[in-house]
Amino acid sequence: MPNIKSSKKRVKVLTVKTARNQANRSELRTQLKKANAAIESGSDDKELVVREAVKKIDQAVAKGLLHKNTAARRKSALAKKVGA
Repeated sequence: MPNIKSSKKRVKVLTVKTARNQANRSELRTQLKKANAAIESGSDDKELVVREAVKKIDQAVAKGLLHKNTAARRKSALAKKVGA
């Protein structure tokens, strides 16, 4: 446990940021799973679900959760699956 006041605040701020990042990362994974499931099942609204997943990926990059190249790779893989 920190003794200095500023260190105590950093611990509090870090726990809040960690929780927020975990929630955002979880939502991203959920969207990717939904998109992959829609593609594999051949549902007729798969383009809509993939578009939502791509939007979540872009938001994750903006928030610093994903590197831009990782996001590009994931978006490319989704587009490739839709096209196949």
